[in-house]
Amino acid sequence: MPNTTNPAKPQVHRPTGRLFLREFLRNPTRIGAVAPSSRVLAREIVRLANVTESQIIVEYGAGTGAFTEEILRCKKPEASFLAIESNPALIQILRERFPNLVILENSVEETPRLLRQFQFAHADSIVSGLPWSSFSEELQDRLLKATLEALRPGGVFATFAYLTGLVLPSGIAFRRKIKSLFRRVTISPAVWRNLPPAVIYQCIR
Repeated sequence: MPNTTNPAKPQVHRPTGRLFLREFLRNPTRIGAVAPSSRVLAREIVRLANVTESQIIVEYGAGTGAFTEEILRCKKPEASFLAIESNPALIQILRERFPNLVILENSVEETPRLLRQFQFAHADSIVSGLPWSSFSEELQDRLLKATLEALRPGGVFATFAYLTGLVLPSGIAFRRKIKSLFRRVTISPAVWRNLPPAVIYQCIR
C-alpha cells in the first residue's frame, strides 16, 4: 500500500500560474479560477477543516498544490492523506512537487470507494478546491452525496466560494444544498488576499 502518512517535504514552487491559466482557458468549468489559491486562503481553509486534529484527510481538486502544501505542513505525522485530482496536466505538477504523496487521478464522486481501497472507513477532514459554482446542480448533488458518504459523523468538509460566484444561481443553489445536508454550516469572513477574493464554508457532518 502506498505511504499515506509521511510524504517528503514539497519541492520549491514551480511557475505554475501560466499552466493554471492555460488549463482554465481549456476547461473553465473544471478549473474555475485563473490563478492558484493564495497562501492566506490555504492557511484559513486548512485551519477551518481541522486538519491538525484529523487522522484521515482527503483533498478534492488538489490543482497545483496550494492547499496540499499547507495540509502537509499542518497535519500530524501519523495522519493519512489522499489527494484527488482529475486533470492530467495538474497531476504531473503535483507528482513533481510531492513525489511521495498519494495522488489519485479520479473523480471526487469515487471518494467513498477510494477510501475503502485504502481500508479507511471514513475521512475526518475533507478540504475542497473544487469550483462548485461552475457545476450543474445535478453534478453538485452527486459530489455532495459522495462527500456525505465519505465523511464521518462530526467530520469537517471545508470548501470555498469566490465572492463573484456567490450571487450566481449555481452558487446560491450550492449554499442552499450544504445548509440542508450538513448539521452546521459556518461562512467565514471574506479572504481578500486571494484572486478572486473568497469565503470559506465550514460544514460539519
